[in-house]
Amino acid sequence: MINGELKDLSLAVLSSPCSNFRWAFLYKNQTSEVFFDSQVRFFEMIGGLYKEVVYDNMKNVVTRFIGKNEKDLNPNLLAFANYYGFNINVTNCFSGNEKGHVEGSVKIIRKSVFAPKYEFDSFEQAEEYLEKELLKMNESSLIEEEKKNLLKLKPKYDLAKITTQKVDSYSFVQAEKNKYSVPDYLVGKTVVIRNYAREIKIYVNDNFVCSHKKKDGSNEVSIDIKHYLTSLERKPGAIRNSLALKNTPFLKTIFDKYFIKEPKKFVEIIKNNKEKDTDELIDAFNEYIKFGEDTIPKDVVKEVNNIELKTRILISSYDDLLVGGVK
Repeated sequence: MINGELKDLSLAVLSSPCSNFRWAFLYKNQTSEVFFDSQVRFFEMIGGLYKEVVYDNMKNVVTRFIGKNEKDLNPNLLAFANYYGFNINVTNCFSGNEKGHVEGSVKIIRKSVFAPKYEFDSFEQAEEYLEKELLKMNESSLIEEEKKNLLKLKPKYDLAKITTQKVDSYSFVQAEKNKYSVPDYLVGKTVVIRNYAREIKIYVNDNFVCSHKKKDGSNEVSIDIKHYLTSLERKPGAIRNSLALKNTPFLKTIFDKYFIKEPKKFVEIIKNNKEKDTDELIDAFNEYIKFGEDTIPKDVVKEVNNIELKTRILISSYDDLLVGGVK
């Protein structure tokens, strides 16, 4: 249960029988990106590489079966294993004894971690809880001894799907079925999109521009109000009804209470503090407000900011998407 709604989530489980070490990552889908992302994260966490990795006969491992025992391995997995330098071992079909530890680990983690607690305010909270419980579960493992015998970790394998795209007139690019904002000075220019399992990164001429948490739905948008400061400076009054503001709950709360009659000052404060984190930005607003005890409480703002907005749009309709129709 995430924020009161029943969700189907996936658990990527990796285990080491030698040290009796079990680990898992939570995901919102079961794509090939997730399959590889979980392994990269595991290697980075362990700080080393195994000489051999054993896989089940899943589609990300076996492209097709030839006869009873012959298999064609997935070329993406072969490239992945070649980069990290480990051998691939695929279990035989219908041989549960060859994968007992990892299958048992799935059941153990589900029962020990998510049977006692299955309600969370957000996906991120569920992730934090899983990590905390796994640390407890592995206190008696011999993983620290095993780490001494692992191969040296190589630089992180880049799993991004790379595409190029022209930024539309509303300063959006599309990755898969969703839209992501970029700074409005890039309208009409071509950018490089690096699409990861959990994140979207955007570059111009090999220079990093911005990133977004990846959306898992369809026809969703991810907007950073800081990407529209140039446009909002020209027409600050448009911010009141802009989707850019509505998509940032804690800023909308501040605007509605303190800046409804001073939109220009609101934009100015954000622009002058655009590199700061949430707490520092709140301090900047409080410094301007100076109403004695009537200041913005950080804990309340954070709570508002954690609310997951379900803002969906039709791809063909952009009315008032940016700042009241301003392009």
